[in-house]
Amino acid sequence: MDMSNSRFIAVVGGSGSGKSWLAAKMREWLGDKTDHLCLDDFYRDLGHLPEKERDGVNFDDPAAIDWDALRAVLECLERGEPARIPIYDFATHTRKPDTRAFGNSRLVVLEGLWLLHHDWLREKFALSVFVECPEDERLRRRIERDVMTRGRTEESVRRQFANHVQPMHTMFVEPPRPWATRRVH
Repeated sequence: MDMSNSRFIAVVGGSGSGKSWLAAKMREWLGDKTDHLCLDDFYRDLGHLPEKERDGVNFDDPAAIDWDALRAVLECLERGEPARIPIYDFATHTRKPDTRAFGNSRLVVLEGLWLLHHDWLREKFALSVFVECPEDERLRRRIERDVMTRGRTEESVRRQFANHVQPMHTMFVEPPRPWATRRVH
């Protein structure tokens, strides 16, 4: 294999399934030539919307992602070039003005809900892992994470899970599961 460009592994699954944990462990197991990239970094900037409207956006629909920006980053990495990654602020639903440098990794573990959603993206992965997890456990983890790190209330997390997360899981996360090369529980 050519050492000048990156190869990609996808870690996919529902919200709260354990994607981030598995991606971090894979990075640890695979060594220092491995890096971790999160699809969440590519949420569209909603700074143009009033704050009240931002809270109503369905962040569990693939339309919330800036797919062109992700494609541009992956193409840079495939050519062996460094890329600039957006920094997303989940508390305000906006992108920060700064970006972070990313590159020089032999292997990139990407994690996200919809990494198997587009044909062009599926073709980029040497390996894809779907993390399976029961709905009640995903909700419990989501409450814990969002209350502790994103300043949310338990009630708002439960409402979002019922109105957006689970319906979008059924519509967009589950259908591409058969395309994963591996499944883990």
